[in-house]
Amino acid sequence: MPLQSAAGGRRRLPCFTLRPRRQTGRISATLSHTQDLDSTALVPSAAVDGVFSSGSIDVDSVTEAEMKENGFRSTRRTKLVCTIGPATCGEEQLEALAVGGMNVARVNMCHGTHEWHREVIRRVRQLNEEKGYAVAVMMDTEGSEIHMGDLPTSSARAEDGEVWTFSVRHFNQPLPDRTISVNYDGFAEDVKVGDELLVDGGMVRFEVIEKIGPDVRCHCTDPGLLLPRANLTFWRDGSLVRERNAMLPTISSKDWLDIDFGIAEGVDFIAVSFVKSAEVINHLKSYIAARSRGSDIAVIAKIESIDSLKNLEEIIRASDGAMVARGDLGAQIPLEQVPSAQQRIVKVCRQLNKPVIVASQLLESMIEYPTPTRAEVADVSEAVRQRADALMLSGESAMGQYPEKALTVLRSVSLRIERWWREEKRYEAMELPGIASSFSDSISEEICNSAAKMANNLGVDALFVYTKTGHMASLLSRSRPDCPYLRSQRRSSAADESVGTHCLSEDMESNLNRMLASLSLFVSCWSTLLLIALEMLTFRYLCCSPSRSSLCPDRRRSATGAATAATTLPRKFPS
Repeated sequence: MPLQSAAGGRRRLPCFTLRPRRQTGRISATLSHTQDLDSTALVPSAAVDGVFSSGSIDVDSVTEAEMKENGFRSTRRTKLVCTIGPATCGEEQLEALAVGGMNVARVNMCHGTHEWHREVIRRVRQLNEEKGYAVAVMMDTEGSEIHMGDLPTSSARAEDGEVWTFSVRHFNQPLPDRTISVNYDGFAEDVKVGDELLVDGGMVRFEVIEKIGPDVRCHCTDPGLLLPRANLTFWRDGSLVRERNAMLPTISSKDWLDIDFGIAEGVDFIAVSFVKSAEVINHLKSYIAARSRGSDIAVIAKIESIDSLKNLEEIIRASDGAMVARGDLGAQIPLEQVPSAQQRIVKVCRQLNKPVIVASQLLESMIEYPTPTRAEVADVSEAVRQRADALMLSGESAMGQYPEKALTVLRSVSLRIERWWREEKRYEAMELPGIASSFSDSISEEICNSAAKMANNLGVDALFVYTKTGHMASLLSRSRPDCPYLRSQRRSSAADESVGTHCLSEDMESNLNRMLASLSLFVSCWSTLLLIALEMLTFRYLCCSPSRSSLCPDRRRSATGAATAATTLPRKFPS
């Protein structure tokens, strides 16, 4: 499934989209015809060798290079999200990440100013426009959970046995030595002597030894690196202490200012931290709609708390996608439960047809070292095997010493596991429950499920999806076919993992002919052609007018003579 870039003006289509978006690519025109026409075409044994730019199929530069070099089936399905920080905010570094396969640039509002983030967004947009990339922008809110304040330096190291002070006081001058400010005013009242304090999900641990007014003195039990605005949790008798922190609002006053900034800058996604219920997502969507009419900013729910897991299904249904934020999640549940929680989140998102991003500490060692541990590579491969839609780098790309190498590892491991999956034909037996709200949508679901199965069994090289809004392409992505697909759609939107775009006509035969003509520009040969075509209008019209049981004869066949159109009542549709 997808993430896409969108903003005013003419910009290239991203390959990774969450939902239908407005026109951003090179397509010359869209049609105002209101007839809904959805269909799927399968093309086997196609070798990619030609010129993309001269045709009407629009792909981004990285996908174009992959297709030319290795063919349709080798294109990467797993999308890559990179957090932008001091190590990667320059124009050259951003372009290097785009060349390396970055699909989404994430800006973390926990760090930096609005001016800094605005410049990063501008550079990403400029890169898309001038170099033909398709990098979307995701803004990640800070959230209102307990976290540290800024440090005098970019980082500080806590050594074993050292005594540090965590204070809720507001300092007008530099912090005293070994003192850390805390954003939660009730922090000193909630903790007790003997509690265990975890920094950044346990990367550093302290034990509370004394409380003095607004100050809490702790000694370090597990040394490590302290980073600005790191998350704080405290445990008592083996259980997470929530106290009044559980009553904090999901979206803080600072978050609302950041959200206004994101709306003004036209970001493509807003990731909401520490989501506790679907109500928060619905409220934010209503706010975005009121503040920016016509915008289509997607809302990503970050699953990183006990409340998120308790209300998982309703949160995912309300959101446009989810993120498995394993770092903070691992600070709120036992470590041994994190793998099963990740698998559950990915599975629910897949079943509900919502994109899911696996994040946090994928290649943590590459912040300092040029190669990952073998355990980290296994972790990345497992996320790909679970069919997650995207993987995300955090500190590895934001402040790491080897951001480009870390991205290369994600890309190469994703490609290898995807190829292994295809070669071994390891089609998982996950049951996909129906999500249709109408009979015509149910037909679309069945067609996409069948098309994906046929594509896998026949080993086709590409799927072509004809869709009005992108919904058909989204359903096809849910079925996870082995081969990539291109979409043709009348409305200016982008959907799912499609690798290219084609303009949709109001006539089925015209659609097929134009697609084949465009395809001939870069396909050197094919052996057979199999098309499955369905005009959804037929079913709606016939359901409303039972006396009419067929369409005009000339609409029953495509120009190739290999398409099948539904021309009878739904109850007579052949099995």
